[in-house]
Amino acid sequence: MNLYRFEVTADKEVIHVIIAAENDEAAFEMVDIELEKHYLRLPVIDDISLHEKKKIRKGAGFVLSGQ
Repeated sequence: MNLYRFEVTADKEVIHVIIAAENDEAAFEMVDIELEKHYLRLPVIDDISLHEKKKIRKGAGFVLSGQ
């Protein structure tokens, strides 16, 4: 199992999405699902990019910055 950090660009806004999945294909599918669950009206997605991928283990994590 892997931990993925995606940056989604939608309506000139950057949205950070963290996903736990078995493989890359499943992770990208989960990004769409999580966005649909989060937004009442889904924004127009310009780009979905994978920024980090790590094996899930004790002490694994990501730093998200507002910059």
